[in-house]
Amino acid sequence: MNLRLLSYNIRYGGRGREEPLSVVIRGVSPDIVVFQEATQPAVIERLAAATGMTQWASRPRESLAFMSRLSVAHYAWHRPRMSRHAFLEIVPQGSEVRVFGVHLSAVHAAWTERRRVFELRALLKSIQRHQDGLHVLTGDFNTLAPGELLDARTLPQRLRALVWLSGGRIRWRTIQVVLDAHYVDGYRVLHPNDAGLTFPTWAPHVRLDYVFIPSGFVSHLRSCEVVTGPEVARASDHLPLLAEIDSGSRIG
Repeated sequence: MNLRLLSYNIRYGGRGREEPLSVVIRGVSPDIVVFQEATQPAVIERLAAATGMTQWASRPRESLAFMSRLSVAHYAWHRPRMSRHAFLEIVPQGSEVRVFGVHLSAVHAAWTERRRVFELRALLKSIQRHQDGLHVLTGDFNTLAPGELLDARTLPQRLRALVWLSGGRIRWRTIQVVLDAHYVDGYRVLHPNDAGLTFPTWAPHVRLDYVFIPSGFVSHLRSCEVVTGPEVARASDHLPLLAEIDSGSRIG
């Protein structure tokens, strides 16, 4: 059976934007939604009710949360030492796939890129025991992939200043760390010539949101698409990312 997995940064907890968020989510019929910036459990509870999701979990001031149409056998937050955000592990009942929600430190600057590398390496070390099985890393990585460019002129003035303080150039290394660990960038492998920009919704100019799958399981990746539509700009500043994965077993 195919698992439809949606990654969605809902911006500052999502309060007051439950209606457009639920419209976007219902429009793509996901099985599991992995949220970032989901710091208000009451919002996730309302979104679950509005979208027909039977199970959800969120913690106050914790960025990662989820909701699911499927029964979930196990979920847990894990915070490696020195990481800003805990990552979220989700295991659907009766499935061979394990999902890890990710939200790395923000801000486009050289020192925060070093922090993201540290956080990502800590995550990979903590899930090492699962790396021979089918699993997915998904979320807001807050960084650019190798070869992708950031036009600093498109950034708000305060962020342009941070890029300038970094010497005008940032070495984007975090995604390379994931690729070197034998993962495949799901969107890029299926759309080698499409930009796949996900931020901000009103004028997308960078790709910050990703789905990664171990290279040995790339044949399980059926699709990976940036979700667009009339409600996305009202719902959040990120476009969500939807992946369809052959879970390897019957789930439900």
